Amino acid sequence: MRFPRSSGVLLHPTSLPGPWGIGDLGPAAYAFVDFLVAAGQGLWQILPLGPTGYGDSPYQCFSAVAGNPLLVSLDALVGHGLLSAEEVAAAADGQPLSLDQVDYGAVIGFKLPLLRRSYERLWAGAAPEVAAAFEAFKAANAAWLDDYALFMALKDAHGGAAWSGWPPELRARQPEALARARAEHAPAIEVQRYLQFLFFSQWAPLKAYANARGISIIGDAPIFVAYDSADVWANPELFFLDAQGLPTVVAGVPPDYFSATGQRWGNPLYRWERMAADGYAWWVARLRAAFAQVDILRLDHFRGFAAYWEVPATQETAIHGRWVRGPGAALFRRLEQELGSLPIIAEDLGLITPDVHALREQFDLPGMKILQFAFDGDAANPYLPHHHVRNCVVYTGTHDNDTTIGWFTGLSEDQRNIVRAYLGRDGSDIAWELIRAAFMSVADLAVVPFQDILRLGSDARMNTPGLLGANWGWRFRAEALNGDVAGALRFFTALYDRLPTHLRPARGEPPAYNPVES
Repeated sequence: MRFPRSSGVLLHPTSLPGPWGIGDLGPAAYAFVDFLVAAGQGLWQILPLGPTGYGDSPYQCFSAVAGNPLLVSLDALVGHGLLSAEEVAAAADGQPLSLDQVDYGAVIGFKLPLLRRSYERLWAGAAPEVAAAFEAFKAANAAWLDDYALFMALKDAHGGAAWSGWPPELRARQPEALARARAEHAPAIEVQRYLQFLFFSQWAPLKAYANARGISIIGDAPIFVAYDSADVWANPELFFLDAQGLPTVVAGVPPDYFSATGQRWGNPLYRWERMAADGYAWWVARLRAAFAQVDILRLDHFRGFAAYWEVPATQETAIHGRWVRGPGAALFRRLEQELGSLPIIAEDLGLITPDVHALREQFDLPGMKILQFAFDGDAANPYLPHHHVRNCVVYTGTHDNDTTIGWFTGLSEDQRNIVRAYLGRDGSDIAWELIRAAFMSVADLAVVPFQDILRLGSDARMNTPGLLGANWGWRFRAEALNGDVAGALRFFTALYDRLPTHLRPARGEPPAYNPVES
């Protein structure tokens, strides 16, 4: 699917400002949308919105459909009378809730008890209009919500253990055992349903607010799901698992220039032939739910749909794996049949073979170009802007890269000279020099991490792949959303013809004063 020439900002909601230790779907999220509008942007790209577990990674969630309760706005619950401002402030008192970094342990300990307290208020009769909406939500989402709520309630009942550590009858989902569990844990199950209701009842109006102002949301879907998830527990027949429910083969990537042992991700692999037998119903349901949440979807590790690296689960590294053919065009044809035109961005980074290019091009999906990968001294490097094509998305960097300033600082002087020579700039404002290069590219879409717009260094990096802990925590302060920053971004957006149609100046009208350069 082709997209109009436009630009946007990559920022996960956890990074938004606010007093409660983590960004959420409250006032700061709406202020960020207003900033995007003032800056002339048309896109807001986020990371997966699911409930995170160990390591706090949004790419390892307990569900491919559910939302993260930590993103729920407490201010909104105060507005509905389900919490008081005083009790929220009292709960925060003494907690290490940073304005600059998310401490997930502290946020969980602070926020989840308040969310449960709001449920008790609702159950006691507060906010009857919210209670009615909750009942409607449960009925409309039972297909995924019931399994997810039971999974999370059982996980809590077993001290947070992965489902492989539960009693055999629950691991195997024996009907009698599930019926007993639903009765025994009914209150906890209802709380889990309520937490999902809160998330979606706040996300939907935020998305509507953005859409009404010309902002499209780009979401993110990992190709594989976490083993310890409701998806795998509720659908074991769709994954390569043994009789005890443990993976027999897992996902990863083979050894390469960056890693002599490859990467063993550990996600269970799909039984694609079984998925094909029912018309890829699980994938259809997953993407239908995703497109209800976002307008455009980035499919992570797109190359895995053509062929994926299968690693025996007994192996500690990814060295002894093999390439296995993926579902290919059959899956995407089925998705088109069920969902219509697919507004998908294919994450086609890394070792990409001709079959991957062919699959992406068959369905007219834009790929990705990362400018930080471009400057190796080879004029034929496909990430250099003079090799870009229209049907792609250009980024200065992604959530897995260092910030542009951090990246540039880490280069050798010879490497920095290559960057300077190509850009025709001295590198003194490298973040905005790379933003300029992205915006002037022929790529239909240009997306920039907010850290680069703010000219931040490595301490603002969102994720360092392979590093467990100390990731996903960066936040910014509210004063960053100011007119000077918005004006500078809007200038480049207009200069390189990326303004939304309704904001474009009349033909021949000169650009406004450039606030980046005096």
